[in-house]
Amino acid sequence: MWVSALRLEDYRSYESVELTLQPGVNAFIGQNGQGKTNLVEAIAYASVLGSHRVSSDAPLVRSGAERAIVGVTVARDDRSVLIELEINPGRANRARINRAAATRSRDVLGILTTVVFAPEDLALIKGDPSDRRRLLDELMIQRAPRMQGVKSDYERILKQRNALLKSARQNRRGSQDHLESTLEVWNTQLVEAGTEIIRARLSLIADLTAPLQDAYALIAGGPDAASSPDVRIHYDSTIAHDHVLGVDDDLVALFTDAIRRRSREEFERGVTLVGPHRDDLVIELGGLPAKGYASHGESWSIALGLRLAGYDILAAEGREPVLILDDVFAELDAARRRRLTERVVGCEQVLITAAVAEDIPAELTGARFRVTRGHVDVEAVA
Repeated sequence: MWVSALRLEDYRSYESVELTLQPGVNAFIGQNGQGKTNLVEAIAYASVLGSHRVSSDAPLVRSGAERAIVGVTVARDDRSVLIELEINPGRANRARINRAAATRSRDVLGILTTVVFAPEDLALIKGDPSDRRRLLDELMIQRAPRMQGVKSDYERILKQRNALLKSARQNRRGSQDHLESTLEVWNTQLVEAGTEIIRARLSLIADLTAPLQDAYALIAGGPDAASSPDVRIHYDSTIAHDHVLGVDDDLVALFTDAIRRRSREEFERGVTLVGPHRDDLVIELGGLPAKGYASHGESWSIALGLRLAGYDILAAEGREPVLILDDVFAELDAARRRRLTERVVGCEQVLITAAVAEDIPAELTGARFRVTRGHVDVEAVA
């Protein structure tokens, strides 16, 4: 699949812009603050209904405007599909597919698949567990769009359960037994939705492991780098008391037992302490935690390896993503830049942002767009 057209209205720095794109490489060149990343961010938004730069929709709407429009035309299987999204901060977003109103904005999930690698991805190694959970969940949803509904259900249940725990903590009414009885309905729903998310994440990690190791070895040391330290990942879950979870474990029993074990602590703190919202993806390099031990270059290679591994498993399932490299080449040394180029040159569509044309390897020929103060001009189409 590939994106053949992009239309924006009141999105970030753009009052209005329309672009025609092509398969292969499309490069957006402009100094920082000119709006090049806004273009690829909008395309990725149409894929996952979220930005890789901010956690809420409000910054996506141009100052002074009430809403933003993102229109993306996707070419796939010898046909075109038009996704149109109306972003309404504080209100429900709206979506249309081929001009017809969608029941829910998440109905567009699965039409376009993207993988984004950006400077923010260093947080996958050095940042908080929330950054790694987000990586897993975005891939999980792109593999199985229905999981967006499961995730939304889990977040709703978690919010209700936390509100009940907080109220019980503040009021101190009734016994612990009474609280557990009141919580029972929420516990059952939390376990049901939570185990679906955990199982999907475990399956994803199992599938990511081999392509991650291959991608890391290639980027960090080249195809013959037998001496590269081994990179490994596993799931660290709050529902597992004394072992690393596997996809064949009885997750319902483990989750239920974890809630029982920590019920008194949850009552005292007024918050849910077990579940996928508190889990983490553990990344190790050479047997040591990558966070705190990996060098800057190694961290970049692991983060890039994670994104490329995600690309590989989505492509293997028949959903070859649009690959977005947001201001990445300037961050890489010459050797890593060369190896990344070799890895992506054959992708169906690659969208690149760069401050200067010299940052883009000569082998990545294709369309070039000059971005200046929110205006986009076509420079060349190879």
